[in-house]
Amino acid sequence: MKTKKNILIAFVLNLGFSIFELLGGVFTGSVAILSDAIHDMGDAASIGVAYFLEKKSGRQPDERYTYGYGRYAILGSIITTAFLLAGSAVVVYRAIQRILIPADIHYDGMIVFAIVGVCVNLAAAFVTREGDSLNQKAVNLHMLEDVLGWAVVLVGAVVMRLTDIQIIDPIMSMGVAVYIIVNAVRNLKEAIELILEKAPREIDVQELEEHISEIAGVQDVHHIHVWSMDGQNHYATMHVVTNGNPHQIKRLVRGELEEHGIGHVTLEMEQEGEHCNERHCSVAHRQISHHHHH
Repeated sequence: MKTKKNILIAFVLNLGFSIFELLGGVFTGSVAILSDAIHDMGDAASIGVAYFLEKKSGRQPDERYTYGYGRYAILGSIITTAFLLAGSAVVVYRAIQRILIPADIHYDGMIVFAIVGVCVNLAAAFVTREGDSLNQKAVNLHMLEDVLGWAVVLVGAVVMRLTDIQIIDPIMSMGVAVYIIVNAVRNLKEAIELILEKAPREIDVQELEEHISEIAGVQDVHHIHVWSMDGQNHYATMHVVTNGNPHQIKRLVRGELEEHGIGHVTLEMEQEGEHCNERHCSVAHRQISHHHHH
């Protein structure tokens, strides 16, 4: 519940602040402040999405979403990322225009805005620092990025006031944009891997297979499928060949999987010599049992 309340607070802070910033960008003529405004608006929108979908993703499984709603959080992460990428593209475009045709900047106003910016975002980052869903992490990352973005603007504004080198402003905004893009792409990759049912990074499926095969009474294990709902909850299914006591074997296999961080397990127990119906099985099976018996 804490997560949701934090996300809502962060949303309100960010939205209010990004509107204040847009005005600031126009008033000071600084494209760096404008870029921060777009960045913050992106964050606010994404936090709104995160809030809405985090609520949904916490719902218990029902007969329509039999796996639960965990993937909604991932969807939130993807929408957010798309938004940030679009915003960054706009910023880059504006910055290039500004480098080609410099414009006057109101340095003092810029310094004031930047100080306020650092303070507001520090407060927001502090509020949202707890929580462990991918979404919550994304939100907190946004907050810390905003603090950094504003710190950069502050330093830049002071330097420009002292030296009157106006090109610093668009260059800063480009820096912010590139930083956002790199992070956004990384986030997107993680989300897409989840949706493509890639096995979670921290789980070595081969090692898993070896460990389970070593359990006393397990002759063979095949058809191992490992995937993750949302980056936290991992699922696995497999066929276990055994002539031992199935209940005991199940307990041992579940225990082994729990050690690997897999909480949801479906086991199919087979007797030795039983024909496994699945097509891929016979070949793989022979190979596996082949090297297990020698």
